[in-house]
Parts: sequence; C-alpha cells; structure tokens
Amino acid sequence: MAAHRLQPALVVRGVAGGGRLVGLRDALWTSVRAGLGATAVALVLGTTAAFAATRYRFFGRQTVSFLLILPIALPGIVTGIALNAAFRTVLVPLGIGFGMFTVVVGHATFCIVVVFNNVSARLRRLPSSSEDASADLGAHTFQTFWYVTLPAVRGALLAGALLAFALSFDEIVVTTFTAGPGTRTLPLWIYDNLARPNQGPVVDVVASALIVLSALPVYLAHRMSEAADPARPGRRRSRRGRRVVAEAAAGGSGDGPSLGPTGGHLVDSGQV
Repeated sequence: MAAHRLQPALVVRGVAGGGRLVGLRDALWTSVRAGLGATAVALVLGTTAAFAATRYRFFGRQTVSFLLILPIALPGIVTGIALNAAFRTVLVPLGIGFGMFTVVVGHATFCIVVVFNNVSARLRRLPSSSEDASADLGAHTFQTFWYVTLPAVRGALLAGALLAFALSFDEIVVTTFTAGPGTRTLPLWIYDNLARPNQGPVVDVVASALIVLSALPVYLAHRMSEAADPARPGRRRSRRGRRVVAEAAAGGSGDGPSLGPTGGHLVDSGQV
C-alpha cells in the first residue's frame, strides 16, 4: 500500500526533475530538429519521386520504385551499418564528421518511403482529366501543379509529413550508427539513462510522453488521409474546389472554349 501511495509522488518528482535536466531538454530539441530536417528532405525527394514514378513512363521505373521502398523493409541495424560505412568512406575524407547532418540524412532514407507511398497512392487515384482540362484552357505546367494537382494531394503530403516526423522522432537504431559523440536524441537519452536507478522516474515519465507524442501524428495522419481521400463515399467537395488558371486573349479564342469577356479566369475544375 505504501508503495502505491508513493507512486504519484515519484511521478510528480520525475516530471519536475525532467524539467530541470539540461540534457533532457537538449535531447528533445535535437530530436525535434532531426525530425523536421528529415521530414523536409523526405517531402521534397519523396514527392518528386512519386510524381516521376506515377505520371511518367521511363526505363527502370519499377527498379527506382523498388529502391525507394527498400529502406523501410530492411532491418534498422543493416541500414545503420551501411550508412555508417558510407559516411566514413565519403564524408569523413571531406572533413564532414558525424553529427546532426548525418542523423538527418540517415532518417531521411526511410522517411522518404512514407511520403513516396502516400503521394503515389493519391496520384494513382487522382484522374488526369482535371490536369488535361487545365492544359487545354492554357495553363502552363506550374499553374496546373499549383492550382489543380497540389490541392488534390495536399492531404497526402500532410499525412506523409506527420508519419515521417513520427518515425524520425522515435528512431534509435539508425541514430546510434549515424550520430556523433555530441549528438544525442531523446531516444538515445532514454537508453543511456535506463541503467541509472536514480533516473528511473524521469525515464518513465519521458518514455510515456514519447509514446503519446509518437502516436498522435499517426492518428492525425490517418484522419487526414480519410478526410482528403477523393474516392471516399459521402465526402463533401471543398468550398473553393480545385482551380486552374487559364491564360488567354481577352474574349477567348474561336477555336477553343471561351473563357468569358475578362480573358483569364479562375475556373472550378468541377465544372470543366
């Protein structure tokens, strides 16, 4: 009974002690920076690769897709050892040591897979009729992407970003092989303090908070994917809708569809 009465006090003391630990705060900030950096890299490379593999046909497309998905299937220790050997061979001779940069690159290798899968799945279910209509109305490639394609895949991008950040935030195996002596993320801090009895309450509190913080992005990503799914039954169309910018001469052209007396319009793709 006494042990049960002491547990709330231990938890409160652990939380208070955790707020005073400079090492814990630094480790948390390092994990956040690594997660944001890996997510940014994954968004750029994963989205680009998804558009290339889904919208274009070229030699070796299936091989590229397989290589992009491979890191998520490999054991973390295999990926970590391979990255460690690659960094020692390529970066160390150039004067770039192990640190935040190598951690971000290591995390990005498997975060790209999440973004690539989300965006590719959305693009496969997205009909190309809206993009074709945008081109027929005179919009160039960037306008078509910005006003038609990007709003359609925005939910997949946000869901992929949340999942990528969650994977990076609680990663420990790859981080062990890619982090330098002065780089310690929150999972590494928890692992280093597990063998210290006086840090037990603090580790328990931090580990519980880490589980909640890791589960929250996954839940949000799942809800966002469902809400933004264009094929979901009963989904209401966005109030603004998907729009395209049409650039044409005033009054339109006699050979194509008229854009009205004001020339270029913002045209709702649902009406095209």
